[in-house]
Amino acid sequence: MSIEIARVSKEGSEADRLRQIERSRLRALLDADIETARHLHASDFQLITPIGMPLSKDEYLGAIAAGHINYLQWEPEEIAVRLQGESAVIRYRARLEVVFGEHKVPLTTYWHTDTYECRDKRWMVVWSQATAVQ
Repeated sequence: MSIEIARVSKEGSEADRLRQIERSRLRALLDADIETARHLHASDFQLITPIGMPLSKDEYLGAIAAGHINYLQWEPEEIAVRLQGESAVIRYRARLEVVFGEHKVPLTTYWHTDTYECRDKRWMVVWSQATAVQ
């Protein structure tokens, strides 16, 4: 096997690993599994919501734990991955239904862009941004 083929194969398997991690993260958020979610989000994680509100890891996961954010559905399409060393960017469209406080947001399509970093040999999401598709 040539060095180029080995590199592409390694990147492909790492991209698949990131896709699986993202799907695990989404499942944890849907299930309000805060313990798993804490493990998958970096300490300096920040979400920019579709309305432009920044939330820290503690604010975001705390809102989910308290039921102020309740994900009802989160169905990702194909997840694109761009790897560069210990950093990666993923992007995908997803259909999402959520309740914020007392306000139910109906099933809507969003673009999601997330940056991951490999820290202590473990991939974690650092930044996340969601944009509603009009």
